[in-house]
Amino acid sequence: MSSSHRPDRSFDAVPALDGELCFDQAALEAAAGDFGRLVHRLPAAVLRPGSAEDVAAMVRYCRERGLKVAARGQGHSTHGQAQVADGLVIDLGTLNSIEIDGTTAAVQGGALWSALVKATLPLDLTPPAFTDYLELSIGGTLSAGGLGGQIGHYGTQAANVLELQVVTGEGELATCSPTLRPDLFRAALGGLGQCALITRATIPLVPAPRSVRFYSLTCPSVAALSAQQAALVGEGRFDYLIGEVVSPSPGAWTYVMEAAAYDATAADDARLIGDLEHTSVEVRDVPYFDFLNRIAPSMEQLKTIGEWQRPHPWYDSLLPASSVDAVVTETLANLKPDAIGLSAVILLYPIPTAKCTTPLPVMPDEELAYLFSLLKTASPGADSAESMVAANRSQYDATVEAGGRWYPIGSVPLTRADWEHHFGAFWEEFSAARHRYDPDGILTPGQRIF
Repeated sequence: MSSSHRPDRSFDAVPALDGELCFDQAALEAAAGDFGRLVHRLPAAVLRPGSAEDVAAMVRYCRERGLKVAARGQGHSTHGQAQVADGLVIDLGTLNSIEIDGTTAAVQGGALWSALVKATLPLDLTPPAFTDYLELSIGGTLSAGGLGGQIGHYGTQAANVLELQVVTGEGELATCSPTLRPDLFRAALGGLGQCALITRATIPLVPAPRSVRFYSLTCPSVAALSAQQAALVGEGRFDYLIGEVVSPSPGAWTYVMEAAAYDATAADDARLIGDLEHTSVEVRDVPYFDFLNRIAPSMEQLKTIGEWQRPHPWYDSLLPASSVDAVVTETLANLKPDAIGLSAVILLYPIPTAKCTTPLPVMPDEELAYLFSLLKTASPGADSAESMVAANRSQYDATVEAGGRWYPIGSVPLTRADWEHHFGAFWEEFSAARHRYDPDGILTPGQRIF
C-alpha cells in the first residue's frame, strides 16, 4: 500500500493485494476529473490493480462498507461518468495484458486499442471494429458500446466480443458470453458499468489489409451526404464510412464524406466513386495502421495549443434516418461558432441497426440510424462550458422528439425518467440485472442512472 498521508479510515483493513492502493494527493486528483473537465469528484482511494482478483477483492471490501466504486480506463468520458466522491476509483490501466491465440485475442480491460492492433498486425490480423481514436481502453469503449466507421460491416465494438471476464457489484469474478450467463453479458456490454466492471474481453480477429485507399468527398448538402451514405452503407461498397460537417467560415458549412477501401488502388476509383455526387475529392493511400491512427497527430496539435486541456461538453446522438436531415439542418442553422468552440468536430455517419447485435447501446427503432455528434470545446472567447451543457440538454430534447437516442459518453444531465426512456424496451431487463448483480448499488454512480 502506498500513502503520502494517513489513509481514509474506511480503508484501514484492506485485503492483501497484487497491486497497490493509493492515497497520495496526485493519484486522487488524477482520478477526480475526466476529459470533459466539467465535474470534479475526489475519491478516497485509487486502486492500481495487479490482477482481476484485486478488483474483485476491493469491490467486496467496498460493498461491505457501503462505499461506491468506479472503474477508470483512460478517463475519456466528459461528465464525471467514471468518477466517485469519497469512494474507490479503480485505475484499470495496470491491467493491460494481451494474449493472442489463433484468430482471437484475450485482452485485459485497461489495454489500449492501439496496443492491441500493434500486437495483431505482425500476425496479419486485426480487430474488426475501432473507434476513430485508438488511445482508448478496451474496457472503456466496450462499456459504452464503441462506434466507428467500420460499423456498416461489423456493428459496434460491443457486437464483436466473444466472452467477457467481469467483476460484479457483489465482488464476484465471473465469465460470461452469449451462452454462459447471457443476461450478465448483455448487461455488461454497453452497460456503462452499472452491473459489472469489464476486466477482460475476448475479441475475434480478422485478416488485416496492408493498405487503405482513403477518399474525402465534399457533398453539396446535408441531404446529399446522408442519402449517399445510406446507399453506400446499404450495399457495403466501402470498408469504412463516416461523415463530417466543417465550417470553412462563420455561418457556412461544408459536408464531407470520408470513405475507405482496403487494399484498393487507383484502378478501383471509377467503381468506388465514379457515380457519387461531390463537388471535390481528395484521394490518398496510407498503410493500414496509419489509417487507423490518422487523428493522433491532430490530438497532439490540440495538446500543443491548449485545446485538449479545456472543458469538452460533448454531445453524441443517434438519429433515425427518417428525421436526420431535418434535425441536422435545423441544428446547423442555429449553431454559432461560439457555441461549439475553436476545435469542435461535428460528425454524421450511418449505422445499420441490424449490425448492432447487442441490446446496448440502444439504437433508434429504424433499420438505419445516424450518429450525429457535436464534439464541443469551451475555448477562450466561446460560450461557457455551462452554457454548452445547457444547450446539450435542449439538443437532447430535440433528439428524443425526433425519435432518437443519445450515445451516453457526453455531457447531458438526465433524470431517472430520461434514463428509463433512453433504455426503452431493455429497461426492465437492465434494471433487473442491476439489482441482481449489484444489489447494493455501489458501481459507477457517476452515470446517475439508478
